[in-house]
Amino acid sequence: MATKTELSPTARESKNAQDMQVDEVLIPRKVPSLCSARYGIALVLHFCNFTTIAQNVIMNITMVAMVNSTSPQSQFNDSSEGLPVDSFGDLNKAPKSLSAKCSVIGGQFAIWEKWGPPHERSRLCSIALSGMLLGCFSAILIGGFISETLGWPFVFYIFGGVGCVCCLLWFIVIYDDPTSYPWISTSEKEYITSSLKQQVRSSQQPLPIKAVLRSLPIWSICLGCFSHQWLVSTMVVYIPTYISSVYHINIRDNGLLSALPFIVAWVIGIVGGYLADFLLTKNFRLITVRKIATILGNLPASALIVSLPYLNSSYITATALLTLSCALSTLCQSGIYINVLDIAPRHSSFLMGASRGFSSMAPVIVPTVSGFLLSQDPEFGWRNVFFLLFAINLSGLIFYLIFGEADVQDWAKERKLTRL
Repeated sequence: MATKTELSPTARESKNAQDMQVDEVLIPRKVPSLCSARYGIALVLHFCNFTTIAQNVIMNITMVAMVNSTSPQSQFNDSSEGLPVDSFGDLNKAPKSLSAKCSVIGGQFAIWEKWGPPHERSRLCSIALSGMLLGCFSAILIGGFISETLGWPFVFYIFGGVGCVCCLLWFIVIYDDPTSYPWISTSEKEYITSSLKQQVRSSQQPLPIKAVLRSLPIWSICLGCFSHQWLVSTMVVYIPTYISSVYHINIRDNGLLSALPFIVAWVIGIVGGYLADFLLTKNFRLITVRKIATILGNLPASALIVSLPYLNSSYITATALLTLSCALSTLCQSGIYINVLDIAPRHSSFLMGASRGFSSMAPVIVPTVSGFLLSQDPEFGWRNVFFLLFAINLSGLIFYLIFGEADVQDWAKERKLTRL
């Protein structure tokens, strides 16, 4: 007759301790988000994005001030529908430097590849990317005030100094991965590394260029980002211009009205990241969450912009619509902008930089095309600009909804190399 072996109390405790250790390895232990290293890095990236975008936006603000101060014959109040052609010729020169700095944002995704647990990436990326909105708000609000009081050159001095501080902070605080970070707790380090265990690269592998160029999900991200950047660029560049020309608001009040949408968008962008991660905890498919965020960030925002010329009797109504449009557009931060981390985490840094580089053509093209439309048709110029925005935005959104994916692509998975 078989006898059942009973463990002694000491052996039982030892076995239970081993089981608990195995469970801790399989199920990452949640660590506090506030005052954690990963959220601290997100905050540093937030301020780096703040200064990067602010230095671009102030070029648009100061260009308006320079046109006002150097061209007395060109008054913004000459027409209720558009600005003088000469003014647009000068304004269109400013935003073209935006493409050179937007490509810097792609490098941040190399950090989240090793720092961002999959179920926290939406909120971490939203916190970091929302710094661009705070930069737009601060530059538009303070830029107009400084231009009137101290002169437009001081706008560059002040924001340039802030950029130097953020650069120094980047070099001190940012590290490649949690294992080399000196100020991270052991529990958080284990939590991050265990969450990313299936996505950590065991060896460096070359990027399959041909497979990437044939990948429809990659092209859907590039075209979707381009169409959304067309929307964002139009709002950033032409919100001050539109309010000045149509509602005859001086530059100081223009700064207040133009900056309002971006501070609301800053809040909505961060909340949207938390909402996306919340939907993932409720068993929503990842691609469903990404596409919902992208739809909400594109379609309502561009539709509200199109309605602006038909409501030009009240600048309060126009400001409310601009605020709502700008706020909704930031939901794309939890959608298409971090989709590269889902489909190709190994190559996310390069691919995000490439997609942002592709989409950064929009800030170059928007001022040229919009300036041409406004100069050719003073009566319906703004309507043409906004209808073109809607058409491009809708086209990119439809392409992404058809071909966008969230599964790791075959060409992005680890390949075992065999030697003969």
